Amino acid sequence: MTYEEFLDEVTTLLHEIYDLDDAAAIKLVVDAQDAEYFVAHDNDPELRTPEQARKDAVALHEAKQNKVQTQKKQQQRVQQKKRPPRA
Repeated sequence: MTYEEFLDEVTTLLHEIYDLDDAAAIKLVVDAQDAEYFVAHDNDPELRTPEQARKDAVALHEAKQNKVQTQKKQQQRVQQKKRPPRA
């Protein structure tokens, strides 16, 4: 499949597997492109398979979930520091 078809497949899988709306799935793929996640896929057609698209969709979603969890924990730490000490 072409590079564009591969990205479309990853986007579709994000929508189907994780029930992301189209905009969220597209944003995840575009952000990954901006971070050069797919450079190897562009250069190597053997990486543009349906199986690889599924692996990449899972990896992108897990990375996003981990990032969200880390941000939540950081916000909790900030909130705890702002609280006055208990008497």
